[in-house]
Amino acid sequence: MPGGDGTGPMGQGAGRGRMSGAGRGRMGGQFAAGPGGYCKCPRCGNSIPHSRAQPCSMTQCPKCGTPMTRG
Repeated sequence: MPGGDGTGPMGQGAGRGRMSGAGRGRMGGQFAAGPGGYCKCPRCGNSIPHSRAQPCSMTQCPKCGTPMTRG
């Protein structure tokens, strides 16, 4: 910092590896899908309303038995 007043060049230096929390959710996806929405079967395309108590990946498709995904 040339003048010691914090006006030096941006983006240079070692940094501390901490972020301010302004980023994407796990695995680069959405922050969180929320309580609403649908669970969709990747095999047959069937979709059912999402249950707030259970993640879509733990729900089996009622038509073909494949684990569902959020969609």
